[in-house]
Amino acid sequence: MQVEVLSTEELGDRSYVVHDGRVAVVVDPQRDIDRVERLLMDVGATLDLVVETHIHNDYVTGGYQLAQHARARYAVNAADPVAFDRVSVQAGDTLEVGSLRVRVVATPGHTDTHLAYVVTDTAAPDEHPAVFTGGSLLYGSVGRTDLVDPARTDELTRAQFHSAHRLADGLPDEARIYPTHGFGSFCSTGSATGGDASTMGAERLRNDALTASGEESFVEHLIANLTAYPAYYAHMAPQNLSGPGPVDLSAPQTLDAEELAERISAGEWVVDLRDRVLYAADHLAGTVGITLSTQFATYLGWLAPWGTPITLIGDSPQHVAAAQRQMVRIGIDRPAGAWTGGLDTLTAPDQKRQAYPRVTFASLRDAGEGDIILDVRRDDEYAAGHIPGSVHIPLHQLLSRIDDLSTGRLWVHCASGFRASIAASLLDRAGLDVIFIDDDYSNAVALKLTTS
Repeated sequence: MQVEVLSTEELGDRSYVVHDGRVAVVVDPQRDIDRVERLLMDVGATLDLVVETHIHNDYVTGGYQLAQHARARYAVNAADPVAFDRVSVQAGDTLEVGSLRVRVVATPGHTDTHLAYVVTDTAAPDEHPAVFTGGSLLYGSVGRTDLVDPARTDELTRAQFHSAHRLADGLPDEARIYPTHGFGSFCSTGSATGGDASTMGAERLRNDALTASGEESFVEHLIANLTAYPAYYAHMAPQNLSGPGPVDLSAPQTLDAEELAERISAGEWVVDLRDRVLYAADHLAGTVGITLSTQFATYLGWLAPWGTPITLIGDSPQHVAAAQRQMVRIGIDRPAGAWTGGLDTLTAPDQKRQAYPRVTFASLRDAGEGDIILDVRRDDEYAAGHIPGSVHIPLHQLLSRIDDLSTGRLWVHCASGFRASIAASLLDRAGLDVIFIDDDYSNAVALKLTTS
């Protein structure tokens, strides 16, 4: 049995191709299935089965389309009310794929109907099993339990505890653990460690659910560590239940300067993908700056009103194409248009250009009376330490609370500069006087500007 890992670093998730050299199982594929299909070709395996550990909340699945393309079986929990034909599976079921045997284990908690899959190779009976745990047992911790219904968080956290112990009780120390979440995804919580590999034996020694003194201790600890999660999550499960359609990654319509100016004037979301340093120094007034990075889609989906047209400005067609790939994974199917190239060719005669200062924490000594230090980190980050007197508005709340800010100069910061760069662009777009602190929070601590 061979396990190939497909990492989607932008969302903090992994998908898996499991094969015996001839036929394969794919676990939790992302929506851009061309990556999976290339890997299957590279290993020379034919896809026979696609399995979902759960109806995902952090991305649109590629499972339905992948199974359709390959004419493969598509296994989803029998209890999930999907709108398409599937192989209905439940705890105790076993599926055969070549020499591979796939056993289904119920692991509710991250979702009500969550499943894990234990895979063994009948052609290698001495080989240790591989366990695909989705959002149940992660490296060091477990998946969050407040996504189905916040009112049921306590109930699902208790289910998650028992699911982790069910896996631990039924598997040897040598069993290899392959979670979907836990590599930066907001679907994880607690002490998720990431990393390249783990075993059940390693998890028995470090996993929050397996090292807690008891159920009550685990529940209290996990719930206390839950933080905000992206707003677009609310739209993922409905799409996944309906059977997501194919993606179109072809180049979007190219706009001219006048068309772009009209969209900006109308208040549409025109997103500049360029580096935050370049954006601060020179950008089209009315645009939003979100540097294309591993966090691009997460914050675009979190902040932009769902369903609003998104127009992209990039350095090159490849720049825009990379953004598109991230967007389709969270259900933003097509950009409304795009432009690549220098700003000089993009500026209509009546289109204003803007800039704002970019500084370090050391520059706060120049802050004047009436200036505001705006902290856009999460609640838990702020509680752990902050600059006394600062105003705290988490980035995901900024648009709804922007009217609460006075008209004084706003010195905006986060933990590393990325979120502050987005906040600065939103404040600038609203006509406020902004100074972007592009610096690591540890430097503010070193300068003794903070409470910790």
